[in-house]
Amino acid sequence: MKIQSLLTGMAGSCLTLACFQAEAKSPNIVLIMTDQQRADLLAREGYPLNTMPTVDELAYNGTWFNKAYTTSPASVPARTSLLTGRYPKATHVRCNQNEQDAFFDKDIFHVLKEKGYMTALVGKNHSYLRANRLDYWSEYNHGGKVGPSGTAKGDQFDKFLKGTQLYASFEPAPGGIESQPVYRMVDEANAWVDQVKDKPFMLWLSFAEPHNPYQACEPYFSMFKGKLPPLTTGAKERLLKGERYETLAEMMAIGHVGYEDQLEELRTIYLGMMRMIDDQIKRFIDNLKSQGLYENTIFIFISDHGDYVGEYALMKKGAGLDEIAARVPMQWSGPGVQASAKPHKAHVSFADIFPTVCEIVEAPIPVGVQGRSLWPMLQGKAYPETEFQSVYVEHGYGGQFYTRKDGTDYLGEGAVTKNKYFFDELNTWTQSGFTKMVRKGDWKIIFDMEGNGQLYNLKKDPLELKNLFDKKASSRVKAELLAELLKWEIATGDPLPTPRNRYHFKKYKHNYLFNEQ
Repeated sequence: MKIQSLLTGMAGSCLTLACFQAEAKSPNIVLIMTDQQRADLLAREGYPLNTMPTVDELAYNGTWFNKAYTTSPASVPARTSLLTGRYPKATHVRCNQNEQDAFFDKDIFHVLKEKGYMTALVGKNHSYLRANRLDYWSEYNHGGKVGPSGTAKGDQFDKFLKGTQLYASFEPAPGGIESQPVYRMVDEANAWVDQVKDKPFMLWLSFAEPHNPYQACEPYFSMFKGKLPPLTTGAKERLLKGERYETLAEMMAIGHVGYEDQLEELRTIYLGMMRMIDDQIKRFIDNLKSQGLYENTIFIFISDHGDYVGEYALMKKGAGLDEIAARVPMQWSGPGVQASAKPHKAHVSFADIFPTVCEIVEAPIPVGVQGRSLWPMLQGKAYPETEFQSVYVEHGYGGQFYTRKDGTDYLGEGAVTKNKYFFDELNTWTQSGFTKMVRKGDWKIIFDMEGNGQLYNLKKDPLELKNLFDKKASSRVKAELLAELLKWEIATGDPLPTPRNRYHFKKYKHNYLFNEQ
């Protein structure tokens, strides 16, 4: 009888310990990224079509931002900032051609591995990161899976994708949803999570859509046909944006003859791709719920930059720092994250993701990280509002601006090809020089190395058509934003390498740049 009681007590103690260990398990981190997704095309932002209901529901269950910005509206600089918490001027990766030049001390995967996390990438990389850094690596790009897909159906679909020449298919994609990379990625992500679910894990689920090639299978291809709200800008308004936009339109017209007649179709497909991604995110979340992992998982949803999606009679991105290219969706949900149906008022950056994850997993924020932790505000705790009263973005790889006066050999540079439907919006004409921007409240300033300025009231002029920089009535706010831009430019000077001898290196709590608290 005593032995039985002892065994029962031991079993109870073991059960209690197991429950404690389960409760104490570090939260899983799932970073869901889309590529080239405009922030304002979500129902929660007031868009009249329900493009991503699952993502919106996740946002309402956590904290979401409508003043979140990429560090640079190009994939490789932005993704390098995401991984390192550093701005492009510090990483040395200022365009899509310099991924191997990334300069930093530690990145997000270094920290998570040190904390005992299993790590995986499923999807698009497009950064300096390589497969040997993670426990699991399955890379997809705009042509499907990198390497053999593993199935004849997958290989066939990837061949179709490559046939789109990285642009578009104006017919429903073949093979149904099971052939789509977004579906196959979720299959792989679910299988990996099922294998490692007893350990804390970090999964970077990185969709290569709704970036071009614009393509979708049914029902997504036709889901929003005839339902799109009208565009508010076109070729006429594009003239107000300057030479780079006209150059981009010229390249697009060469790559896609008569493209303006098909803008409506391109927009429809783009929105269908958003919904296609959303349904696969739901499938992934449903699997986490079935495995009992949902409640202990932090979800981060982000996109690396936006897309014109027809505004200024353009598709893709490239020419500047417009809101539709630089502002991105960002939301956090999961254990400890406060829920709110309304957007948070803070101005936040891509660079803030890594330091926030550091504090979530109780790891020191590495020296050289320039982003700030959002963890206090995500928990609903007090934070210095002046720290997040503005946000800073960079554009350009340097040198002088390359203009039409310097020549327009788009074919020789590789911006267009002789193939039908190809133009590369990231090129010498759109990416040269240096331009910086700051948003503060309803106002935004853009300034370049030649001293050219743009000033916009985003509440009254969301598509940035009325430049108020030289207007006398705006002189006070111009001076205020120029000072804010200068403050950001100085504060984000690279601290690496830190002094090797004698000097103490001071950092504020939560890696704040401007506030000590």
